[in-house]
Amino acid sequence: MVVNTRVLVAVSAAVFAGGFALGGVVQPWSVVEAQSSKRVFELRTYTAPEGKLGELQARFRNHTVRLFEKHGMTNVGYFVPQDAPISQNTLIYVLAHKDRETAKQSWAAFGKDPEWVKARTESQVNGSLTSQVVSVFMDPTDYSQMK
Repeated sequence: MVVNTRVLVAVSAAVFAGGFALGGVVQPWSVVEAQSSKRVFELRTYTAPEGKLGELQARFRNHTVRLFEKHGMTNVGYFVPQDAPISQNTLIYVLAHKDRETAKQSWAAFGKDPEWVKARTESQVNGSLTSQVVSVFMDPTDYSQMK
């Protein structure tokens, strides 16, 4: 099995950065532990074609983040790697969903949303903004501060 070093580095960086960033945002332990254990997190890594990362970030900033919320997805955090070469073309983010089935329904509704279709179409007039998308669904461990 060949491991894509870029993806491995990106996923590791995202998990570390997400955990670090969330440390100051997460509610006290008693509240976090009271949340549903079915909650699922989704780590997504987007690789942009050369020179397209800024356009991809603009689409997220101006449209996607708000549309995710509209469709029931919780925006946890958005990150770019610090180190080259992946810092030039990689966007990493984490979403939270009520459960895996809700995630599936939210993605389906998002994909059909006329506002999203328009934003995607307009942003890709000069070519696709992604060359690779990797999605990993994750369950928090029993010792995770975030559940």
